[in-house]
Amino acid sequence: MTDSLFWAIDIKNQFHHNWMGMSQINQTTSGNFYSHRNITDQVLENFTDALDCLTAHLMLECSEVLAGVKPANLISIVNRTRPCGRNLYLLWQQHHTDLAQRLNNLNFMVLQSRQQSLLLLCYDHVRLEHHLSHPGIRTLLHKAGYKDDADCEGMLLELRSRIGGNNSFPHEIGLFIGYPAKDVAAFMGLVRLPFTCQRLWKIYGNPARSLALAEQYRCCRNKMGAILARGTSKTLEIDRSDHPFFCQTDENDYQYLPC
Repeated sequence: MTDSLFWAIDIKNQFHHNWMGMSQINQTTSGNFYSHRNITDQVLENFTDALDCLTAHLMLECSEVLAGVKPANLISIVNRTRPCGRNLYLLWQQHHTDLAQRLNNLNFMVLQSRQQSLLLLCYDHVRLEHHLSHPGIRTLLHKAGYKDDADCEGMLLELRSRIGGNNSFPHEIGLFIGYPAKDVAAFMGLVRLPFTCQRLWKIYGNPARSLALAEQYRCCRNKMGAILARGTSKTLEIDRSDHPFFCQTDENDYQYLPC
């Protein structure tokens, strides 16, 4: 295990490498989801104000959470200058306390902070709390060593301590970010299901609903990219009470398929 594993970006890469395989990043099954990095740069180039730029980046990275179809997302912010000339790592250091007014329905937890990168968990507290209260999710987290009586905050603190405390990456994080329980359990070796295919994560057993969920996540990212492509400060002030993007259902049973 190399020292680079301790950098947040490398930890997230390890997670993606294990869960979906690095070659999958450059593949696509439909649409333009895996051109995400290009979408990000194109979006950020439209915002000249520093706080607007950071807000737009986080809205894109949290698109599935904002849409209500995912309880949480992982976000890597690296200390480097992007093609638009902005350094999102420095913008986060300068402006993260201002985000509460911009993204008041989102919470951000720094899972790991290093000189060159941050690993953030972006989550909707109400939805994540509801998600983690599901009996199937709690059973799997208990098997992974989480306390039965832990509340949402307690489980998040335990997750953060596991990321910062050793050389391995806690694969149960898939449960926190809305991957189907059957796929997380099979990946962790808690149940025996055959590996079927890969999308954003490794899929086991019957792939139909997992594929549908991956497609839903992809569509959210692309729709948010289209919204932000308008590139004005007013775009960031969308009325989320009636905009169709933010009115999608959070009653998604794909994550809770029986193992």
